Amino acid sequence: MSDIPRRAVTRTAKLASLPLGFAGRTALGLGKRTLGKPAEAVALEVQRRTAEQLFAVLGELKGGAMKVGQLLSIFEAGLPDELASPFRASLTRLQEAAPPMPAATTHKVLAQGLGPDWRDRFSSFDDRPAAAASIGQVHKAVWEDGRTVAVKVQYPGAGAALMSDFNQISRLSRLINPLFPGVEVKPVIADLRRRLEKELDYVDEAASQTAFHDGYAGDPDFVVPAVVAQSGNVLVTEWLEGTPLSKVIASGTKEERDRAGLLLFRFLLSGPSRCGLIHIDPHPGNFRLLDDGRLGVMDFGGAARVSDELLWSLGRMVAIGTGGDPEEMVESAIAEGFLAPDADVDPERFADLVVPHATPFTQETFQYTREWLRRETGRSLAMATDMRPGSIARQLRLPPQYLAVWRAMAGCGGVLCQLEAEGRFRDEALRWLPGFADDDPGPGVLETDGEPEAEAAS
Repeated sequence: MSDIPRRAVTRTAKLASLPLGFAGRTALGLGKRTLGKPAEAVALEVQRRTAEQLFAVLGELKGGAMKVGQLLSIFEAGLPDELASPFRASLTRLQEAAPPMPAATTHKVLAQGLGPDWRDRFSSFDDRPAAAASIGQVHKAVWEDGRTVAVKVQYPGAGAALMSDFNQISRLSRLINPLFPGVEVKPVIADLRRRLEKELDYVDEAASQTAFHDGYAGDPDFVVPAVVAQSGNVLVTEWLEGTPLSKVIASGTKEERDRAGLLLFRFLLSGPSRCGLIHIDPHPGNFRLLDDGRLGVMDFGGAARVSDELLWSLGRMVAIGTGGDPEEMVESAIAEGFLAPDADVDPERFADLVVPHATPFTQETFQYTREWLRRETGRSLAMATDMRPGSIARQLRLPPQYLAVWRAMAGCGGVLCQLEAEGRFRDEALRWLPGFADDDPGPGVLETDGEPEAEAAS
């Protein structure tokens, strides 16, 4: 029996304990109210302890549970100011660390992937994991040709554990929702499940990483490690030194944070043009700022294909909020499928909803900040979650072909706000998104036969 399925009962018990623990702390809070403690203070304490328990349990698990935690950690910048501080430490821990699996288990996976004489492929191999990801962990080693390499080893039974995680995590939406008011967690979890199923396949990941490596070979701004070997649940790539983006966020200089933010944005937008793919997992653990100023990029299990047609449409999507005329914005949104075909909305209210989010693309220089994200997210959610008849929210749409791209853009925005990055982001959109400023054959909803156009690479 594999390592993870053997602990299925324990995993389920840990996940199932979260709502019960939350209920227990709520009862404790009620007790404290009787002692005269202010209700607001009790509520904050309950939310703080809820976050600590939630992310502690997610961090101990592999597969889908930890991936959900990583996603939530990206959007920490959008939390209300009075909640962000107690949550920040718990959230950020998930971006760079998770408990390792035993060395004997690692050796078994290596033998299954590289053969019983797997040690002969390495000059040296460090049994201590250098990093842990959602479905695997990374070891530092020296390949037989002398290159320092990163050896990514997938947790045994990760696929089976993934399905179990998501069945359980779906029950936690009522617990996670209070941490991110207005966010529909269940659809996000369902989308993560679909993406993680793709990430389990290291053959796909190796192909995507090779495409990015070839597309950015010799680039002065980016480094994508080459794939050295791949077999089974083992992926060997060149080692990448540098400062993790999480450390740049925590203690980097303004120059470093601005540089990292601009390069992250550039990498995201340039991928479709450079190699036909977009990196859709922009949490800080996947990036390193190198000493020479380049941005190193890792983990391509979440890469998605972007067609030329979708790239043009993405540019038009970004341009909607920069058009200036509210009625034209509504017409463009209907044409692109972001509003129902028969939408009847107040153009001024629609402009109020979308224009603030386009601000980075209307100014010569823009600074992403936590305050800006919290303000605009709160204001937009208040309008977007108004489900009264005739409201904008009832007529908004997110066409399936945009789902992967939207996830990448939203995740990148969250990281930029954590970095408090300032830069010429409009210039990057003008450079890499043809539909943003150029004329093209004409807007229109992409035909996808019900399947997302931006699909996880396979």
